[in-house]
Amino acid sequence: MHIMINNEYFPSMLPADELAQLKFIPTLPEFVTWIEQKWSDLPCLSDTVNTYNYKQVCDLIARKRALLNDLGLQKGDKVAIIDNSTIEQVEMFLAVTSAGYVAINLPAMLPAQAIVGCCMKFGVKVLAYGKDFAEAVAGVPCKTIAITDCADHTAPIVTVDKDEPAAIFFTGGTTGAPKGAILPHRALMRGALNGVYAPGSQLGHHRYANVLPLSHVFGLIRGTLSVLFEGGAWYAAANTKETIGKFPMIKPTCLVAVPGICEILLGLVKMYGKPFLGGNLKFIISGAANVPPKLIGEFDELGIQLFAGYGMTEGANLTTGNIDVKEKPTSVGKSYPEQELKVVDGELWFRGDNVFLGYYGEPEKTAETLTEDGWVKTGDLVRFDDEGYMYIVGRIKNLIILSNGENISPESIEEPFYKDNRLRDCLVKEDELDGRQVIAIEILPRMEEFGNAPWEEVEAYFKDLVGKVNAELPSTHQVSKITVRKEDFKRTGAMKVSRNQ
Repeated sequence: MHIMINNEYFPSMLPADELAQLKFIPTLPEFVTWIEQKWSDLPCLSDTVNTYNYKQVCDLIARKRALLNDLGLQKGDKVAIIDNSTIEQVEMFLAVTSAGYVAINLPAMLPAQAIVGCCMKFGVKVLAYGKDFAEAVAGVPCKTIAITDCADHTAPIVTVDKDEPAAIFFTGGTTGAPKGAILPHRALMRGALNGVYAPGSQLGHHRYANVLPLSHVFGLIRGTLSVLFEGGAWYAAANTKETIGKFPMIKPTCLVAVPGICEILLGLVKMYGKPFLGGNLKFIISGAANVPPKLIGEFDELGIQLFAGYGMTEGANLTTGNIDVKEKPTSVGKSYPEQELKVVDGELWFRGDNVFLGYYGEPEKTAETLTEDGWVKTGDLVRFDDEGYMYIVGRIKNLIILSNGENISPESIEEPFYKDNRLRDCLVKEDELDGRQVIAIEILPRMEEFGNAPWEEVEAYFKDLVGKVNAELPSTHQVSKITVRKEDFKRTGAMKVSRNQ
Protein backbone atom coordinates (compact mmCIF):
# COMPACT_ATOMS: atom_id res chain seq x y z
CA MET A 1 0.00 0.00 0.00
CA HIS A 2 1.56 3.31 -1.08
CA ILE A 3 0.31 6.64 0.24
CA MET A 4 1.22 9.91 -1.40
CA ILE A 5 1.36 12.78 1.03
CA ASN A 6 -1.11 15.62 1.26
CA ASN A 7 1.31 18.55 1.40
CA GLU A 8 -1.43 21.06 2.27
CA TYR A 9 -2.68 19.74 5.63
CA PHE A 10 0.00 21.42 7.73
CA PRO A 11 1.05 24.46 5.67
CA SER A 12 -2.60 25.53 5.34
CA MET A 13 -2.77 25.97 9.14
CA LEU A 14 -0.60 29.10 9.00
CA PRO A 15 -1.76 32.55 7.89
CA ALA A 16 -0.76 33.12 4.26
CA ASP A 17 1.64 35.96 5.12
CA GLU A 18 3.50 33.78 7.65
CA LEU A 19 3.66 30.78 5.32
CA ALA A 20 5.25 33.05 2.68
CA GLN A 21 8.06 33.90 5.12
CA LEU A 22 9.07 30.29 5.68
CA LYS A 23 11.28 28.12 3.55
CA PHE A 24 13.15 24.86 3.89
CA ILE A 25 16.68 25.69 5.09
CA PRO A 26 18.80 22.60 4.42
CA THR A 27 21.76 23.12 6.82
CA LEU A 28 22.39 24.33 10.38
CA PRO A 29 24.99 26.96 9.34
CA GLU A 30 22.46 28.56 7.00
CA PHE A 31 19.82 28.32 9.74
CA VAL A 32 21.99 30.23 12.25
CA THR A 33 22.52 33.00 9.71
CA TRP A 34 18.81 33.09 8.86
CA ILE A 35 17.52 33.42 12.44
CA GLU A 36 20.03 36.19 13.20
CA GLN A 37 18.89 38.19 10.20
CA LYS A 38 15.20 37.36 10.56
CA TRP A 39 14.63 37.76 14.31
CA SER A 40 17.60 39.90 15.35
CA ASP A 41 16.03 41.97 18.16
CA LEU A 42 13.46 39.48 19.43
CA PRO A 43 14.04 37.63 22.73
CA CYS A 44 15.64 34.27 21.99
CA LEU A 45 17.04 32.37 25.00
CA SER A 46 16.29 33.02 28.67
CA ASP A 47 16.90 31.45 32.07
CA THR A 48 14.30 33.84 33.61
CA VAL A 49 17.18 35.90 35.05
CA ASN A 50 19.05 36.74 31.83
CA THR A 51 17.38 37.04 28.44
CA TYR A 52 19.35 37.30 25.19
CA ASN A 53 17.99 38.37 21.82
CA TYR A 54 18.74 36.52 18.59
CA LYS A 55 21.63 38.81 17.62
CA GLN A 56 23.28 38.35 21.03
CA VAL A 57 22.80 34.58 20.92
CA CYS A 58 24.24 34.29 17.42
CA ASP A 59 27.26 36.36 18.51
CA LEU A 60 27.84 33.93 21.38
CA ILE A 61 27.48 31.03 18.96
CA ALA A 62 30.13 32.61 16.71
CA ARG A 63 32.50 32.98 19.67
CA LYS A 64 31.95 29.34 20.65
CA ARG A 65 32.66 28.35 17.03
CA ALA A 66 35.96 30.19 17.31
CA LEU A 67 36.77 28.38 20.55
CA LEU A 68 36.17 25.01 18.88
CA ASN A 69 38.21 25.96 15.84
CA ASP A 70 41.10 27.04 18.04
CA LEU A 71 41.23 23.50 19.47
CA GLY A 72 42.41 22.22 16.10
CA LEU A 73 39.29 20.23 15.21
CA GLN A 74 38.75 18.96 11.69
CA LYS A 75 35.47 19.07 9.77
CA GLY A 76 33.28 16.13 10.80
CA ASP A 77 34.93 15.64 14.20
CA LYS A 78 32.61 14.63 17.06
CA VAL A 79 31.92 17.06 19.91
CA ALA A 80 29.96 15.74 22.89
CA ILE A 81 27.86 18.08 25.05
CA ILE A 82 26.49 17.36 28.52
CA ASP A 83 24.43 19.77 30.60
CA ASN A 84 20.97 20.23 32.11
CA SER A 85 19.16 21.86 29.17
CA THR A 86 20.72 25.29 29.63
CA ILE A 87 21.06 28.31 27.36
CA GLU A 88 24.72 27.42 26.90
CA GLN A 89 23.83 23.91 25.74
CA VAL A 90 21.67 25.32 22.95
CA GLU A 91 24.43 27.75 21.96
CA MET A 92 27.08 25.02 21.98
CA PHE A 93 24.96 22.67 19.88
CA LEU A 94 24.47 25.38 17.25
CA ALA A 95 28.15 26.35 17.43
CA VAL A 96 29.25 22.75 16.85
CA THR A 97 26.90 22.14 13.93
CA SER A 98 27.42 25.53 12.26
CA ALA A 99 31.21 25.00 12.42
CA GLY A 100 30.97 21.72 10.49
CA TYR A 101 31.44 19.37 13.44
CA VAL A 102 29.07 16.64 14.65
CA ALA A 103 27.22 17.22 17.94
CA ILE A 104 26.32 14.52 20.47
CA ASN A 105 24.08 15.67 23.32
CA LEU A 106 24.75 13.15 26.09
CA PRO A 107 21.88 12.33 28.49
CA ALA A 108 22.41 14.18 31.75
CA MET A 109 21.73 11.06 33.83
CA LEU A 110 24.69 9.11 32.40
CA PRO A 111 27.14 7.92 35.08
CA ALA A 112 30.82 8.81 34.70
CA GLN A 113 31.76 5.38 33.35
CA ALA A 114 29.09 5.57 30.64
CA ILE A 115 30.27 9.05 29.62
CA VAL A 116 33.76 7.65 29.12
CA GLY A 117 32.32 4.72 27.14
CA CYS A 118 30.33 7.03 24.86
CA CYS A 119 33.36 9.19 24.14
CA MET A 120 35.34 6.10 23.19
CA LYS A 121 32.56 4.52 21.11
CA PHE A 122 31.93 7.63 19.02
CA GLY A 123 35.51 8.88 18.80
CA VAL A 124 34.71 12.16 20.55
CA LYS A 125 37.46 14.78 20.19
CA VAL A 126 36.07 17.41 22.59
CA LEU A 127 33.52 17.30 25.40
CA ALA A 128 31.76 20.49 26.51
CA TYR A 129 30.34 20.18 30.01
CA GLY A 130 28.12 22.16 32.34
CA LYS A 131 29.22 23.16 35.82
CA ASP A 132 27.36 20.25 37.45
CA PHE A 133 29.34 17.70 35.42
CA ALA A 134 32.97 18.68 36.07
CA GLU A 135 33.60 15.64 38.27
CA ALA A 136 31.72 13.21 36.02
CA VAL A 137 33.79 14.07 32.92
CA ALA A 138 37.18 14.05 34.65
CA GLY A 139 38.19 10.69 33.17
CA VAL A 140 37.14 11.13 29.55
CA PRO A 141 39.75 10.31 26.87
CA CYS A 142 39.44 13.65 25.02
CA LYS A 143 39.78 17.38 25.48
CA THR A 144 37.22 19.05 27.73
CA ILE A 145 35.92 22.61 27.82
CA ALA A 146 33.41 24.34 30.05
CA ILE A 147 30.15 24.87 28.20
CA THR A 148 30.19 28.54 29.24
CA ASP A 149 33.58 29.15 27.57
CA CYS A 150 33.86 31.45 24.55
CA ALA A 151 36.74 32.83 22.54
CA ASP A 152 37.41 36.59 22.58
CA HIS A 153 36.85 36.60 18.82
CA THR A 154 34.28 35.18 16.43
CA ALA A 155 34.41 32.63 13.62
CA PRO A 156 32.15 32.52 10.56
CA ILE A 157 29.81 29.67 9.71
CA VAL A 158 31.14 27.06 7.32
CA THR A 159 29.65 25.58 4.18
CA VAL A 160 28.38 22.03 4.58
CA ASP A 161 26.39 19.71 2.37
CA LYS A 162 22.84 18.98 3.52
CA ASP A 163 23.63 15.25 3.55
CA GLU A 164 26.62 15.57 5.88
CA PRO A 165 26.19 14.36 9.48
CA ALA A 166 25.07 17.06 11.94
CA ALA A 167 24.28 15.16 15.13
CA ILE A 168 24.09 11.73 16.71
CA PHE A 169 21.18 10.76 18.98
CA PHE A 170 20.79 7.72 21.19
CA THR A 171 17.88 5.45 20.37
CA GLY A 172 16.65 1.96 21.18
CA GLY A 173 18.03 1.84 24.70
CA THR A 174 14.87 0.36 26.25
CA THR A 175 15.25 -2.99 24.52
CA GLY A 176 19.00 -3.41 24.52
CA ALA A 177 22.21 -1.45 24.04
CA PRO A 178 21.41 2.05 22.69
CA LYS A 179 22.33 2.81 19.09
CA GLY A 180 23.64 6.11 17.79
CA ALA A 181 21.37 7.40 15.01
CA ILE A 182 23.23 9.79 12.69
CA LEU A 183 21.04 12.68 11.52
CA PRO A 184 22.23 14.82 8.60
CA HIS A 185 21.63 18.56 8.37
CA ARG A 186 18.63 18.16 6.05
CA ALA A 187 16.86 15.87 8.54
CA LEU A 188 17.25 18.22 11.49
CA MET A 189 16.13 21.19 9.43
CA ARG A 190 13.16 19.40 7.86
CA GLY A 191 12.05 18.41 11.36
CA ALA A 192 12.54 21.97 12.60
CA LEU A 193 10.41 23.41 9.80
CA ASN A 194 7.69 20.80 10.30
CA GLY A 195 7.48 21.78 13.94
CA VAL A 196 6.50 25.35 13.05
CA TYR A 197 3.23 24.19 11.48
CA ALA A 198 0.36 24.67 13.93
CA PRO A 199 -3.03 26.38 13.80
CA GLY A 200 -3.00 30.18 13.78
CA SER A 201 -0.20 32.74 13.98
CA GLN A 202 3.17 31.23 14.98
CA LEU A 203 5.91 33.65 13.99
CA GLY A 204 7.68 36.00 16.34
CA HIS A 205 5.59 35.96 19.51
CA HIS A 206 5.36 32.57 21.27
CA ARG A 207 7.05 31.68 24.57
CA TYR A 208 8.10 28.10 25.23
CA ALA A 209 9.07 26.70 28.61
CA ASN A 210 11.50 23.91 27.82
CA VAL A 211 10.80 20.80 29.90
CA LEU A 212 12.43 18.09 27.77
CA PRO A 213 16.13 17.14 27.64
CA LEU A 214 18.12 18.24 24.60
CA SER A 215 19.58 14.74 24.36
CA HIS A 216 16.11 13.60 23.23
CA VAL A 217 15.30 14.27 19.59
CA PHE A 218 11.83 15.60 20.52
CA GLY A 219 13.30 18.14 22.93
CA LEU A 220 16.05 19.22 20.55
CA ILE A 221 14.05 19.49 17.33
CA ARG A 222 10.44 20.40 18.17
CA GLY A 223 11.23 21.79 21.60
CA THR A 224 14.16 23.96 20.51
CA LEU A 225 15.02 24.26 16.80
CA SER A 226 11.38 24.78 15.79
CA VAL A 227 11.05 27.46 18.46
CA LEU A 228 14.03 29.34 17.02
CA PHE A 229 12.75 28.81 13.47
CA GLU A 230 9.54 30.66 14.33
CA GLY A 231 11.28 33.43 16.29
CA GLY A 232 9.97 32.26 19.65
CA ALA A 233 11.43 32.78 23.10
CA TRP A 234 12.92 29.63 24.68
CA TYR A 235 13.11 29.37 28.47
CA ALA A 236 15.71 26.98 29.90
CA ALA A 237 14.85 24.07 32.18
CA ALA A 238 18.04 23.22 34.03
CA ASN A 239 15.63 21.75 36.57
CA THR A 240 12.28 20.66 35.11
CA LYS A 241 10.41 20.80 38.42
CA GLU A 242 11.80 24.27 39.14
CA THR A 243 10.89 25.48 35.65
CA ILE A 244 7.31 24.24 35.97
CA GLY A 245 7.15 26.19 39.24
CA LYS A 246 8.12 29.30 37.27
CA PHE A 247 5.23 29.02 34.79
CA PRO A 248 3.35 31.92 36.46
CA MET A 249 6.40 34.11 35.74
CA ILE A 250 7.31 32.70 32.29
CA LYS A 251 3.68 32.72 31.12
CA PRO A 252 4.34 30.17 28.35
CA THR A 253 2.06 30.25 25.32
CA CYS A 254 3.16 26.83 24.03
CA LEU A 255 4.68 23.69 25.48
CA VAL A 256 6.39 20.61 24.03
CA ALA A 257 5.98 17.70 26.43
CA VAL A 258 5.43 13.98 26.88
CA PRO A 259 2.10 12.67 28.27
CA GLY A 260 3.66 11.96 31.67
CA ILE A 261 4.51 15.65 32.12
CA CYS A 262 1.02 16.60 30.92
CA GLU A 263 -0.42 14.39 33.69
CA ILE A 264 1.75 16.20 36.23
CA LEU A 265 0.57 19.60 34.97
CA LEU A 266 -3.07 18.57 35.26
CA GLY A 267 -2.48 17.44 38.84
CA LEU A 268 -0.92 20.81 39.67
CA VAL A 269 -3.82 22.68 38.08
CA LYS A 270 -6.24 20.69 40.25
CA MET A 271 -4.21 21.70 43.32
CA TYR A 272 -3.48 25.35 42.51
CA GLY A 273 -5.92 26.31 39.76
CA LYS A 274 -5.45 27.18 36.07
CA PRO A 275 -3.42 30.37 36.82
CA PHE A 276 -0.57 28.04 37.85
CA LEU A 277 0.11 27.50 34.12
CA GLY A 278 0.69 31.24 33.64
CA GLY A 279 -2.61 32.16 32.05
CA ASN A 280 -1.43 32.26 28.40
CA LEU A 281 -0.94 28.60 27.46
CA LYS A 282 -2.63 28.00 24.09
CA PHE A 283 -1.47 24.56 23.01
CA ILE A 284 0.73 21.62 23.94
CA ILE A 285 2.51 19.36 21.46
CA SER A 286 2.67 15.93 23.09
CA GLY A 287 4.48 12.89 21.79
CA ALA A 288 6.96 10.08 22.54
CA ALA A 289 4.19 8.00 24.15
CA ASN A 290 0.48 7.23 23.91
CA VAL A 291 -1.70 10.33 24.48
CA PRO A 292 -4.89 9.19 26.27
CA PRO A 293 -8.13 10.82 25.03
CA LYS A 294 -8.91 11.78 28.65
CA LEU A 295 -5.85 14.07 28.67
CA ILE A 296 -7.03 15.74 25.48
CA GLY A 297 -10.47 16.30 26.97
CA GLU A 298 -9.24 17.65 30.30
CA PHE A 299 -6.94 20.19 28.66
CA ASP A 300 -9.72 21.19 26.29
CA GLU A 301 -11.87 22.02 29.34
CA LEU A 302 -9.07 24.39 30.39
CA GLY A 303 -9.12 26.05 26.98
CA ILE A 304 -5.79 24.46 26.01
CA GLN A 305 -5.38 22.38 22.86
CA LEU A 306 -3.36 19.19 23.31
CA PHE A 307 -2.05 17.95 19.96
CA ALA A 308 -0.76 14.41 19.46
CA GLY A 309 1.74 13.09 16.95
CA TYR A 310 4.12 10.34 15.94
CA GLY A 311 7.80 10.28 15.17
CA MET A 312 11.04 8.46 15.78
CA THR A 313 14.66 9.44 16.09
CA GLU A 314 15.49 7.90 12.72
CA GLY A 315 12.97 10.26 11.09
CA ALA A 316 14.00 13.47 12.86
CA ASN A 317 11.08 13.19 15.26
CA LEU A 318 8.15 14.52 13.21
CA THR A 319 6.43 12.07 10.86
CA THR A 320 2.74 12.70 11.55
CA GLY A 321 0.74 15.14 13.67
CA ASN A 322 -2.88 15.52 14.69
CA ILE A 323 -4.59 18.85 15.36
CA ASP A 324 -8.04 17.31 14.92
CA VAL A 325 -7.88 15.57 18.27
CA LYS A 326 -11.52 16.25 19.17
CA GLU A 327 -12.75 14.41 16.09
CA LYS A 328 -9.91 11.83 15.97
CA PRO A 329 -8.73 11.44 19.60
CA THR A 330 -6.92 8.11 19.06
CA SER A 331 -5.17 9.04 15.81
CA VAL A 332 -1.60 10.31 15.50
CA GLY A 333 -2.69 12.39 12.54
CA LYS A 334 -1.55 13.02 9.01
CA SER A 335 1.89 13.15 7.47
CA TYR A 336 4.04 16.26 7.54
CA PRO A 337 4.99 17.65 4.11
CA GLU A 338 7.60 16.23 1.73
CA GLN A 339 7.45 12.65 2.94
CA GLU A 340 6.29 9.40 1.41
CA LEU A 341 4.60 6.78 3.55
CA LYS A 342 3.68 3.21 2.73
CA VAL A 343 2.48 0.19 4.67
CA VAL A 344 4.26 -3.11 4.06
CA ASP A 345 2.66 -6.15 5.71
CA GLY A 346 1.09 -3.82 8.26
CA GLU A 347 4.39 -2.02 9.03
CA LEU A 348 4.88 1.71 8.39
CA TRP A 349 7.74 2.69 6.09
CA PHE A 350 8.63 6.30 5.25
CA ARG A 351 11.25 8.29 3.35
CA GLY A 352 12.10 11.93 2.69
CA ASP A 353 14.49 14.69 3.77
CA ASN A 354 13.96 13.67 7.40
CA VAL A 355 15.57 10.23 7.09
CA PHE A 356 18.71 9.42 9.08
CA LEU A 357 22.01 8.20 7.61
CA GLY A 358 22.35 5.04 9.69
CA TYR A 359 23.54 3.82 13.08
CA TYR A 360 27.08 4.84 13.95
CA GLY A 361 29.46 1.89 13.51
CA GLU A 362 26.63 -0.63 13.09
CA PRO A 363 26.11 -1.38 9.37
CA GLU A 364 24.11 -4.57 10.00
CA LYS A 365 21.57 -2.82 12.22
CA THR A 366 21.42 0.02 9.72
CA ALA A 367 20.58 -2.42 6.92
CA GLU A 368 17.76 -3.88 9.05
CA THR A 369 16.09 -0.45 9.32
CA LEU A 370 17.17 1.60 6.27
CA THR A 371 16.68 0.24 2.76
CA GLU A 372 19.06 1.01 -0.09
CA ASP A 373 16.45 3.24 -1.72
CA GLY A 374 15.95 5.32 1.43
CA TRP A 375 12.93 3.80 3.19
CA VAL A 376 12.93 3.62 7.00
CA LYS A 377 11.24 0.47 8.31
CA THR A 378 9.72 1.73 11.56
CA GLY A 379 8.73 -1.52 13.26
CA ASP A 380 5.36 0.11 13.99
CA LEU A 381 2.13 -1.53 12.89
CA VAL A 382 -0.34 1.07 11.62
CA ARG A 383 -3.62 1.58 9.82
CA PHE A 384 -5.11 4.56 7.97
CA ASP A 385 -8.74 5.58 7.88
CA ASP A 386 -10.54 6.77 4.76
CA GLU A 387 -9.52 10.39 5.43
CA GLY A 388 -5.81 9.61 5.66
CA TYR A 389 -5.44 9.74 9.45
CA MET A 390 -2.95 7.26 10.86
CA TYR A 391 -3.42 5.01 13.90
CA ILE A 392 -0.72 3.03 15.71
CA VAL A 393 -1.80 -0.58 16.03
CA GLY A 394 1.30 -1.92 17.78
CA ARG A 395 4.98 -2.78 17.56
CA ILE A 396 6.27 -5.80 15.65
CA LYS A 397 8.72 -6.61 18.44
CA ASN A 398 5.90 -6.64 21.02
CA LEU A 399 3.69 -9.16 19.20
CA ILE A 400 2.36 -12.02 21.29
CA ILE A 401 2.46 -15.30 19.36
CA LEU A 402 -0.32 -17.69 20.35
CA SER A 403 -0.01 -21.47 20.37
CA ASN A 404 -2.04 -21.58 17.13
CA GLY A 405 0.54 -19.31 15.47
CA GLU A 406 -1.64 -16.18 15.46
CA ASN A 407 0.07 -12.86 16.20
CA ILE A 408 -1.61 -10.44 18.61
CA SER A 409 -0.57 -6.84 19.15
CA PRO A 410 -0.76 -5.99 22.89
CA GLU A 411 -1.30 -2.33 21.97
CA SER A 412 -4.49 -3.22 20.10
CA ILE A 413 -5.87 -4.82 23.27
CA GLU A 414 -4.75 -1.86 25.40
CA GLU A 415 -6.50 0.70 23.16
CA PRO A 416 -10.09 0.16 24.41
CA PHE A 417 -8.92 0.30 28.03
CA TYR A 418 -7.49 3.80 27.50
CA LYS A 419 -10.98 5.05 26.71
CA ASP A 420 -11.88 4.64 30.38
CA ASN A 421 -11.32 7.85 32.35
CA ARG A 422 -10.45 5.98 35.55
CA LEU A 423 -7.43 4.28 33.98
CA ARG A 424 -4.09 6.11 33.93
CA ASP A 425 -1.94 3.50 32.17
CA CYS A 426 -2.00 -0.18 31.36
CA LEU A 427 0.26 -2.91 30.01
CA VAL A 428 -0.84 -6.06 28.17
CA LYS A 429 1.62 -8.93 27.99
CA GLU A 430 1.92 -12.69 27.84
CA ASP A 431 1.94 -14.40 31.25
CA GLU A 432 1.30 -17.73 32.94
CA LEU A 433 -1.84 -18.79 34.82
CA ASP A 434 -2.38 -22.31 36.22
CA GLY A 435 0.46 -23.64 34.10
CA ARG A 436 -0.76 -22.22 30.77
CA GLN A 437 0.20 -19.17 28.74
CA VAL A 438 -2.43 -16.41 28.82
CA ILE A 439 -2.87 -12.75 27.99
CA ALA A 440 -2.48 -10.61 31.11
CA ILE A 441 -3.03 -6.94 31.88
CA GLU A 442 -1.58 -4.67 34.53
CA ILE A 443 -3.61 -1.54 35.26
CA LEU A 444 -2.59 1.69 36.97
CA PRO A 445 -5.72 3.53 38.21
CA ARG A 446 -6.34 7.25 38.45
CA MET A 447 -6.88 7.07 42.17
CA GLU A 448 -8.23 10.62 42.35
CA GLU A 449 -11.23 9.36 40.37
CA PHE A 450 -12.13 6.93 43.17
CA GLY A 451 -12.10 9.38 46.06
CA ASN A 452 -11.89 7.50 49.36
CA ALA A 453 -13.21 4.23 47.96
CA PRO A 454 -11.65 1.07 49.48
CA TRP A 455 -9.04 -0.75 47.40
CA GLU A 456 -11.38 -3.71 46.92
CA GLU A 457 -13.80 -1.42 45.12
CA VAL A 458 -11.03 -0.20 42.80
CA GLU A 459 -10.05 -3.77 41.92
CA ALA A 460 -13.67 -4.73 41.37
CA TYR A 461 -14.17 -1.79 39.01
CA PHE A 462 -11.31 -2.84 36.75
CA LYS A 463 -12.24 -6.53 36.82
CA ASP A 464 -15.63 -5.43 35.55
CA LEU A 465 -13.96 -3.26 32.90
CA VAL A 466 -11.88 -6.23 31.72
CA GLY A 467 -15.09 -8.23 31.40
CA LYS A 468 -16.69 -5.52 29.26
CA VAL A 469 -13.65 -5.26 26.98
CA ASN A 470 -13.34 -9.03 26.70
CA ALA A 471 -16.94 -9.19 25.51
CA GLU A 472 -15.90 -7.19 22.44
CA LEU A 473 -12.76 -9.24 21.69
CA PRO A 474 -12.31 -12.58 19.94
CA SER A 475 -11.84 -15.42 22.42
CA THR A 476 -8.16 -15.74 21.46
CA HIS A 477 -7.53 -12.09 22.37
CA GLN A 478 -9.28 -11.97 25.72
CA VAL A 479 -7.50 -11.04 28.94
CA SER A 480 -7.34 -13.85 31.51
CA LYS A 481 -5.14 -12.38 34.23
CA ILE A 482 -5.63 -8.99 35.89
CA THR A 483 -3.32 -7.03 38.19
CA VAL A 484 -4.31 -3.61 39.52
CA ARG A 485 -1.18 -1.73 40.56
CA LYS A 486 -0.71 0.49 43.59
CA GLU A 487 2.72 1.63 42.36
CA ASP A 488 3.64 3.29 39.08
CA PHE A 489 5.11 1.32 36.21
CA LYS A 490 8.79 1.41 35.42
CA ARG A 491 9.14 4.04 32.72
CA THR A 492 11.58 4.95 29.97
CA GLY A 493 13.39 8.28 29.73
CA ALA A 494 10.45 9.55 27.66
CA MET A 495 8.10 8.45 30.48
CA LYS A 496 6.58 5.66 28.40
CA VAL A 497 5.51 2.54 30.24
CA SER A 498 8.46 0.17 29.88
CA ARG A 499 7.49 -3.23 28.52
CA ASN A 500 10.32 -4.76 30.51
CA GLN A 501 8.51 -4.80 33.88
